[in-house]
Amino acid sequence: MRLSPIQKVKKISSGTFINNHMKPRFPVIMEDFIDPESPAFTKWNYEYFKEIAGNHKVNIYGSELESLDKVASSPIGQTTFAEYLDLISSAPTEHRLFLFNLLTIRPELKDDIHYNDVTNRKILKWLPFMFFGGEGSVTRNHIDIDMSHVFITQFKGIKRIWLFPWEQSNLMYKLPYNFHSLPNIKDPDYREFPALLYLDGYEAVLQPGETLYIPSGWWHYIQYETEGYSVSVRALPNSLLEKWRGFKNMVITRNFDNMMRKLFKEKWFRYKVKIARKRAATASRKQKTFLI
Repeated sequence: MRLSPIQKVKKISSGTFINNHMKPRFPVIMEDFIDPESPAFTKWNYEYFKEIAGNHKVNIYGSELESLDKVASSPIGQTTFAEYLDLISSAPTEHRLFLFNLLTIRPELKDDIHYNDVTNRKILKWLPFMFFGGEGSVTRNHIDIDMSHVFITQFKGIKRIWLFPWEQSNLMYKLPYNFHSLPNIKDPDYREFPALLYLDGYEAVLQPGETLYIPSGWWHYIQYETEGYSVSVRALPNSLLEKWRGFKNMVITRNFDNMMRKLFKEKWFRYKVKIARKRAATASRKQKTFLI
């Protein structure tokens, strides 16, 4: 597996971004996608969050590596938002929040973010998501089910993000009818998953104020190098094929997989693992032929 650094740019024009990154689906880190003068950079902190939403109940999530057959793992506990912020501030922890969006609970916070929109008004500013995690917590390798373009901005702490293009899905042992891969991408076992040797990916170490553009359909693995939080906004996919994939994933594929898991349980999972390994072996042979 090879990882290359992702280019960082500043004051990129809309034309350059769309032609060099969005249309060809190629990642980039932008240092000013969100205006550095945005109130969020000076106004937001944990004490402020505890003041405006500290009593809100949140579900706590841990490692996802033990729930390979599920789109998302089950919560391991519940606490208040204030207690969670105290937890991640005090020590490293794999605990993170999933499907908790402070910007929905307190929508006035959206006004604290000013975008330098290089997409020609394609981003959905009204639908931001907020993510919190403790130092050492991870989000397993996955693709977003709706196939949207994603712009993730770090506000506090540092994140390490690995990206891989859609075209390498089989080399990553993508589970059929799922949206994540079989192996632990962070600590790969190349003997068990030899196709990973042929991966060509990209690495971003995201600092506060920086925004990573994740193209539609790209795989991403996220690790919190420190505790912190980020905000992401999305843009709908460009092509009809990407839009169809997103629709099919959300309406057909996900529901079909849920039905088959209920009917066949472990047998269905074993079948998917078998198919993933078979496809990875075929993809590996193609890589070997190409290299020769």
